[in-house]
Amino acid sequence: MFFYLNSNPIFQFRCPNICTYRRQIWYHLPQKYLKRMIVTVAAFKGGVGKSTTALHLATYLQAKADTLLIDGDLNRCSLDWSNRSSLPFRVADEEQGVKLASLYEHIVIDTPARPSPNDLKTLARGCDMLVIPTAPDAMAMAATLQMVGALNALRAKYRVLLTLIPPHPNKAGEEARVTLENIGIPLFKTGIRRLSVFQDAALEGVPVNAVKDSKAKIAWRSYVEVGKEICNAF
Repeated sequence: MFFYLNSNPIFQFRCPNICTYRRQIWYHLPQKYLKRMIVTVAAFKGGVGKSTTALHLATYLQAKADTLLIDGDLNRCSLDWSNRSSLPFRVADEEQGVKLASLYEHIVIDTPARPSPNDLKTLARGCDMLVIPTAPDAMAMAATLQMVGALNALRAKYRVLLTLIPPHPNKAGEEARVTLENIGIPLFKTGIRRLSVFQDAALEGVPVNAVKDSKAKIAWRSYVEVGKEICNAF
């Protein structure tokens, strides 16, 4: 098995030795890496829980094997999160990620918002699963449908994750799921509720399962189910 590190365009962003990182470098992986997973989290719209999703998927995968989270988001949300305290896995920027990737069994990539058509094509080809978080509001859904249209043309392997689902009696989450299912878009069975405990986790610099709050278990359980779906896909 070969791992094509530069197949993901985030390694081409803001790197000082840009020509070096654009070279087609193949890593021949030892036997223990044959089940390596590369999970990329991307969205056409900001504010939909992209970085939160990347961070908690990395938390889940770390319990399975050593995991690296590569923060390619322009806002460096994951790095900022990790700098507030300590996370159970390594977080690196793109430049560090290139050097560290071969040391980890699983890699989660948090991408910049709204990748270009060329970058989206490379993203789709450079990972085992492309996770697309979307809130159930009209603007986020419209952006997600644009992204899905482009991915379908590429025959990419992806799933949409509904996030920021409002509590009952608001039915926006249910309605969004029905809409996406009716047009045949692959969805994660589990959705992520809109809970303030995620903000508490970010402020504390820890995953949500480390927050002392009655809602923390509910929040974490949702990402555990998403993580299981990703693992079962392999």
